[in-house]
Amino acid sequence: MRTDVPGLPSPHPLIDLLPAVYLEHDFLARFLAALDEALAPVLLSLDNLPAHLDPRTAPEDFLDWLAGWVAVEPHDESPPERRRAAVLGAVDRHRARGTAAGLAEALRLETGGARAEITESGGTVWSATPGTPLPGTRRPWVTVRLVLPDPGRVNRARLEELITAEIPAHVGFTLELLPGGAG
Repeated sequence: MRTDVPGLPSPHPLIDLLPAVYLEHDFLARFLAALDEALAPVLLSLDNLPAHLDPRTAPEDFLDWLAGWVAVEPHDESPPERRRAAVLGAVDRHRARGTAAGLAEALRLETGGARAEITESGGTVWSATPGTPLPGTRRPWVTVRLVLPDPGRVNRARLEELITAEIPAHVGFTLELLPGGAG
């Protein structure tokens, strides 16, 4: 939040709201000036609320707060541009969550643009009865191949956490990190 900014002027000084008869009281002027100093960050935040709620223009300390609103967990080590993109595209990514396209987009954002090749075992079934067996004879599986300029520089554990969060709970996965072009 915007707090303790020395010399921050109030956009609406309280003394200006009083009738002229009170302007000559020194104590009242000093008292209201102290209130103005305390209220200035609040009033300026409210005046700029649309800019604070837009991930493209929000101050960095508000960005994590906005991320919580849209259920995104950008890494603190990520550059601000990547964190802003994660918050900005959250609704579209949530819509695609659990799909190959959604997983590819999440991996692209996490790695800064790496190309993901995703192969699914396939198979669907629909039933009105609980406990209906899944199609096929083996567990549903996803193979994820990430083409990266330097696979050794990627946090594999973080990628595995991301894949686990993005795919359906009953689906297993294999992650392959492959050396490639510029990603």
